Amino acid sequence: MDRGEQRLSKVTAKNQLQGKEIKKDYLDEAVHGYNTRTAMEEAARCVLCYDAPCSKGCPADTKPADFIRSIRFRNFKGAVATIREANALGGCCAKVCPYDRLCEEACSRTGIDRPIQIGKLQAFAVDMERKFNMKILEAKKADKEKVACIGSGPASLSCASKLAREGYQVTIFEALDKPGGVLTYGIIPSRLPQDVVDFDIEKVKELGVEFVFNKKVGQDITLTELKEQGFKAFFIGTGLWKSREIDIPGINLKGVRNAIGFLKEARSGKGETKVEGNVIVIGGGDVAMDCAATAKLLGAERVTIVYRRTIEEAPADIAEIEYVQSLGISIITKFAPQEILGDDGKVAGLIARGTDDFSELKLKADTIVFAIGQEAEDMKKIAPIELNENGTIACDIAKGFTNIEGIFAAGDIVNGGKTVVEAVAQGKSVAESIMNYLSKKEGVN
Repeated sequence: MDRGEQRLSKVTAKNQLQGKEIKKDYLDEAVHGYNTRTAMEEAARCVLCYDAPCSKGCPADTKPADFIRSIRFRNFKGAVATIREANALGGCCAKVCPYDRLCEEACSRTGIDRPIQIGKLQAFAVDMERKFNMKILEAKKADKEKVACIGSGPASLSCASKLAREGYQVTIFEALDKPGGVLTYGIIPSRLPQDVVDFDIEKVKELGVEFVFNKKVGQDITLTELKEQGFKAFFIGTGLWKSREIDIPGINLKGVRNAIGFLKEARSGKGETKVEGNVIVIGGGDVAMDCAATAKLLGAERVTIVYRRTIEEAPADIAEIEYVQSLGISIITKFAPQEILGDDGKVAGLIARGTDDFSELKLKADTIVFAIGQEAEDMKKIAPIELNENGTIACDIAKGFTNIEGIFAAGDIVNGGKTVVEAVAQGKSVAESIMNYLSKKEGVN
């Protein structure tokens, strides 16, 4: 190795230690995690606030202040217990939670220098749980009523976990062949590795929760049939799986994709899917950033994000925006798509109009991915549930009661699409409502 190679090696090693190496493989995680030394060093920065504002900032009540203290004093099992008691998806949330807008924003250390890296500390604790095969939660004997959870996304997994721990017989019905919902099919592995998703789901299975795959409730099996099988309550956590569409010329050309289908195909391909040529992603949220990064990491020559508002107004986390920019992806703001150009039935380019009603943009494209939001599928196929104008289920977000007795709902199908941690919190809260409902019903009987 010559002196130039030695210098490059040292620079690379330094960047790896600082967590700044830019990952170039689709299946590689973008951010390096902590080891024992660095985790304890970071935990030692905590000022041990009496009122723990960071814990107040967590929707799922994961109590960052408590697990940070445990890590600080090398009580890793105690840290894991704090996390798992509150959050069935502690591993996933550690990777995708918008900490900068929640617990880290509330951190008192922010007023001194920078907030404690709560997400990375939570990820470290879950890594320790897996490394040492810790057994934290135990379910009571499953001798209570049968409850069916429809969908296997964050809200359902959280609800099922809470119910199973209290002795209810819970079965999750999933229309696809793998559990996890958006965790498995809708987030790029560089943000959320599949092994993290699988580990969290395995912890739910260990509580006695059963999974039935390739069974879409309302299509392959009805609620009436499930009731005949003995199910006494139903939780709907199907998420939002219908892509929002816009009506512009060329929308039906070959090469126009929706975000859900694009990300699902990429994740199912386990890094073997190839994306070629020029790719344009329409949108400014985390899903748009995931689509853009996916395209680039799977081989696209050039990837461009086109967003109709300013970068400050983009709903994507700043970390995700910085990540796609580090991959060489351009972000063009204040332009909205007007027409998709085609050649022999296939996408050839995009014409976008500036929001100033004067500027015009013309870009070459082989693939255009629309990541402008998701909508609910027809919930009436499951039951005659009252819906909002946008197709989401009308119910109390905290308690989950629908207009039909015994049917509850939470997560994106209710709130219209928010964060994983909010879905976890709502699923857990609605589980309490289901238990109260079943206990009262039992008392009446």
